[in-house]
Amino acid sequence: MSYLTPKPLTPKITLEEHFLTEYFNKFEDSIVKSFRPNFRHWMEDRIGEFTEKRLESMDEHGIELQVLSLTVPGIQAIKDANEAVYQAKSVNDFLAEITYKNPDRFAGFASLPCQNPQEAADELERAVTQLGLKGALINGHTNGEYLDQQKFWCIWERAESLGVPIYLHPNSPVDQWKVMEGYPELTKAMWGWGVETATHTLRIILSGLFDRFPKSTLVLGHMGETLPFTLQRLDDRFGVGADNRNLEKTPSQYIRENIMVTTSGVCSPEALLCTQLAVGTDRIMFSIDYPYQCPEEATKFIESAPLSPSDLRKICYENAKKLLSL
Repeated sequence: MSYLTPKPLTPKITLEEHFLTEYFNKFEDSIVKSFRPNFRHWMEDRIGEFTEKRLESMDEHGIELQVLSLTVPGIQAIKDANEAVYQAKSVNDFLAEITYKNPDRFAGFASLPCQNPQEAADELERAVTQLGLKGALINGHTNGEYLDQQKFWCIWERAESLGVPIYLHPNSPVDQWKVMEGYPELTKAMWGWGVETATHTLRIILSGLFDRFPKSTLVLGHMGETLPFTLQRLDDRFGVGADNRNLEKTPSQYIRENIMVTTSGVCSPEALLCTQLAVGTDRIMFSIDYPYQCPEEATKFIESAPLSPSDLRKICYENAKKLLSL
């Protein structure tokens, strides 16, 4: 009798993998509270756990390293700037302790108190140079203010000088378009978060920020928040009906050169191939969005994707290793 030998899993690094502390669990718009009760229990059992269930899942699916980040809304939801600075330092110290205890399995993205941009820049430097974190994850807007504003450019300047990325994670919009009224599901992860984050990114591009900081890297999850699918349209309509912005490049060039995307939450071969054609294999990184997405589904998707072995290894492992200097 013969037996088929299971195909070995490709080693993986995942970059949009979340945790939650007790302080941030109190926020009314916590993403955990928005899920159905049966799945919410599954997440609550895992989002603050780092030793057994999380590692067991990683081992089962060939994940060598998770890059951990505080889940939405995180620091960005705090109204008081001094409290935001204090909580960001506390979260980053906590995260550094987790990564220190298990450096072969966990790395981390810092939380930043953008309520005080200079403090945020300084905290990014402390998190990278003293705590060993690999960059920052910012949960969208900070009380309605977006990262294209020049008051935040000191954060980008510091990230560029440190050679670390900023991951822009979705958050709920400050207000809603009338077209979404009566359909609350459209305002969240199904649709609205992607629109919010893609628009936030386009603000950053159109502000000229990447001309000022050409070596900076922005990371987007969810297969690039639809931007890879719109490159021709963005270039074709750029400047129509608006002030002529003196950018050095077309919008698509910034997306291809200053932005990297992860597959988090999008287990679609069609979307993956489109993104690969649009931005190139070297700009894509595998991620799961743990514990909000099913690790088994995400792993089966990427392992069976129509990719060459070399492209599969780049997307699952090598691109992240290079970006984060692992």
